[in-house]
Amino acid sequence: MADVSIVANRIVTVGDPQRARILAQYLDKILFEHESHRGFLTITGLYKSLPVSIVAIGMGLSMMDFFVRETRMVVTGPLAIVRLGSCGSICSAKTGDLIIASSAFGISRNHDYFLHTPAVGELPYLLSLPVDGDAGLTAELEKQMLAHRVGSTVVRGSVGNADSFYGSQGRPGTDFYDANDGLLAAIRSHAPDVAALEMESHMLFHLARTSTGPLNDRPASIRAACALLVFADREGNSFITPENSARSVRLAAAAVLDSLVAAMPTQDGLHPAEASVWK
Repeated sequence: MADVSIVANRIVTVGDPQRARILAQYLDKILFEHESHRGFLTITGLYKSLPVSIVAIGMGLSMMDFFVRETRMVVTGPLAIVRLGSCGSICSAKTGDLIIASSAFGISRNHDYFLHTPAVGELPYLLSLPVDGDAGLTAELEKQMLAHRVGSTVVRGSVGNADSFYGSQGRPGTDFYDANDGLLAAIRSHAPDVAALEMESHMLFHLARTSTGPLNDRPASIRAACALLVFADREGNSFITPENSARSVRLAAAAVLDSLVAAMPTQDGLHPAEASVWK
């Protein structure tokens, strides 16, 4: 199988392998399934007669970096990638609601801050500029989510992407000195439209934006969008049940797949069928 393409140009990426398997139930036909030594689960099949891949990557920006870069290496033609993830809401959205990420920004721990007496103005966390998702794919994703009635409420806003589940998401703790008491306020000041915190979409949007090199004349070879299911309400300190989280994924499945097919309605200019699992 080494010389056969196993990944399509249309991709849904998730963190949880179980979420990938739920999504795969909505494919018309499964052609290939493989779990790599890194723990990536790749399922490729047909949806409305077009090749689509579902890839579970685990958690965090490093895993997203692996996935996007290595997929780009082996797939010919443009890519459309939709992340269907989970998040903690820091806006009015409640568990079971949906957030469409218009943009994403990074939140990273300033390690040097913790190793010496901080200089005047030095901050324990670094917040990056927001990177927009692809406007057309994001609009199509939102349209399909609304049409399929995914979530009681759909919120569109920026998303903060932390390098940790704990300190850089403002979660308090006593086992480590995290200096994050004012982090949520700083995040809201940095991005007034921030809706949620999670760990992957900023890397996806950043790599899509730079997929042909920074600030050159060629169009990006990757279009990316992100929809987030609210699994934790940070404002109300409530969490979704396992049953309702699975239900939310099922509601979102057809909407995500339909958005990819609408974005790439034919195989023209995409990876050829020859030497692929969808031949």
